[in-house]
Amino acid sequence: MADSYFPRWRVAERGADRVVAPDERLPWPQMVAMGVQHVVAMFGSTVLAPLLMGFDPNLCIFMSGIGTLLFFVLVGGRVPSYLGSSFAFIGLVIAVTGYGGSGMNANIPLALGGIIACGLAYGVIGLIVSAIGTRWIETLMPPVVTGAIVAVIGLNLAPIAVKGVSASTFDSVMALLTVLCVGGVAVFARGMMQRLLILIGLLIAYAIYAVVANGLGLGKPIDFSIVGHAAWFGVPHFTAPVFDPHAMLLLAPVAVILVAENLGHIKAVSAMTGHNLDRYVGRAFIGDALATIVSGSAGGTGVTTYAENIGVMAVTRIYSTLVFAVAALIAIVLGFSPKFGALISTIPGPVLGGVSIVVFGLIAVTGARIWVVNRVDFSDNRNLIVAAVTLVLGAGDFSLKLGGFALGGIGTATFGAILLHALLRREKEPGPVV
Repeated sequence: MADSYFPRWRVAERGADRVVAPDERLPWPQMVAMGVQHVVAMFGSTVLAPLLMGFDPNLCIFMSGIGTLLFFVLVGGRVPSYLGSSFAFIGLVIAVTGYGGSGMNANIPLALGGIIACGLAYGVIGLIVSAIGTRWIETLMPPVVTGAIVAVIGLNLAPIAVKGVSASTFDSVMALLTVLCVGGVAVFARGMMQRLLILIGLLIAYAIYAVVANGLGLGKPIDFSIVGHAAWFGVPHFTAPVFDPHAMLLLAPVAVILVAENLGHIKAVSAMTGHNLDRYVGRAFIGDALATIVSGSAGGTGVTTYAENIGVMAVTRIYSTLVFAVAALIAIVLGFSPKFGALISTIPGPVLGGVSIVVFGLIAVTGARIWVVNRVDFSDNRNLIVAAVTLVLGAGDFSLKLGGFALGGIGTATFGAILLHALLRREKEPGPVV
């Protein structure tokens, strides 16, 4: 297997509790089911991020599939990851385009040029890492930093999920019921049902909501008419970029956030699988960069490896990279179907919010897992301060504005973690004089 570019993906041995390694696969029906679950896991963020920036969600789903396949090919099918819309771009895209917060963004082309510039900067970093290795970047971003950044992503997204289900007591109760559905499947189900906990939990909660709202009239009913009126097939709406120097300069530094995010995700996957993936880091950066460039060229958002899907892997213990190729193909097909977009839009906000609470929580815990596996020493005050400050900056969405440049909570936390770790460095104390 070492002499081939792609793994040969042997079929995993039977056993409900058995870990499925990156170079293994399940029987094809189960592979498709797992692919669907990963699409469900990424869907909330991959749709939410473009909506917050005024992009076309269906196009972004399509580009997430294209980007994931590009990534899969460039890393030789060795790194299990799904690429979806990045939240790191939101604040800067809104600043560049002047987006008002509803409907389509009329100035998307300006943002696209900046997204492409970010992808190019990201690709340069990937080429450097491929040429000279990861030691320099690991010095800048050791486990205490990457773990904090991954945890911050989950914590920073948490308010989005919580606020979305706090409009009424009914919404809050349904969100908590969804959490219980997912948790119940995770704890009490067995075999493949347990591994499909996100998908099955969502379907159970959806059915309960339909009975309570549409049947008993206790909440906002689901409108199924939009599904009937939507076409089965439709080409996504592509948009050409405009290369404005100001927008490009503002968005290019987001590459640093994507590097930290991707490195943290790779470290997390390495820890979970027991496979050392360091030699693929450069190629992973280049793959993510190329996916971002291609997405920006077509009218999509910048993309990043998704911690949501890492959270799914952590629970299911299925790390097969081939699952992500299947998920990517499903996303591409769905991107061509307005009817699918309409069907997904019928998922009630409280149900999607409840699933998001679970998934975003799993992201935060994945960051903590990086600390545990790498035995980060929190008796060292340097590590303690770096982690503590980073978590609060990210969870509190601490924004920094310098002139026309704005950095959101995830960006501030990322740069803050890197700078704090560098500034608080101290020379080793000299040994006793004898």
